[in-house]
Amino acid sequence: MYRTEDDDGSEGVFTTRNVTFDRRTIPAGGPEPFVVIRENEEFAGVLGLEAVEELLDPPAFPPVERADVSRGYRVLLEVLDDTMFVSMDRRRLLAVTREIEDRAHRVGRGTLRVAFQTPSTFDPQADGYRRLAAETDLSIHLYGVGGRIDPELEGITSHRRTDDRYWVLAFEDGDDGSQNCALVARERSDGYQGFWTNDPDTVREVSSRLTDG
Repeated sequence: MYRTEDDDGSEGVFTTRNVTFDRRTIPAGGPEPFVVIRENEEFAGVLGLEAVEELLDPPAFPPVERADVSRGYRVLLEVLDDTMFVSMDRRRLLAVTREIEDRAHRVGRGTLRVAFQTPSTFDPQADGYRRLAAETDLSIHLYGVGGRIDPELEGITSHRRTDDRYWVLAFEDGDDGSQNCALVARERSDGYQGFWTNDPDTVREVSSRLTDG
């Protein structure tokens, strides 16, 4: 990463990610901060720090089609496919959650599985999931909500769950998996730790773990 000597907080972009980076100083009046990306020690491209921040900030789900992007973007997007975060607050995780729900709504089919940490955390979201079921052909499974969903409500199945440490969503598109996405976060004293991913096989594994309890 290349930037001026001023501490502008840009290193914070990487501190909660499972990546290695070096800092280099550029003189005042020089170019805007930028990142040099390497793949297997070979030069892959240069991206402005602002563009990198946009990709790293939730929801930050990489686009499915990558043939028309530069090698530098492609390498970074591939890294983000299984983006690990060390610490993230509830607000930012909600942003990722909304992206998964919105993607499921846009696709309109497949299976969406969501694990709520406690039944009470589901209550403010209940109407939204009812609308999602009414407006799509999704099969929706909600875990940890007990009997808080009408068992006769078409498209939604309610499950009881005892492990309240994890915040989990998994969407499988019901087709080739190109729209699959998932979030797994474990609550800690300083926030949440976990990952989000677009990798179809990883999403299927997350979904399977929820199914198996």
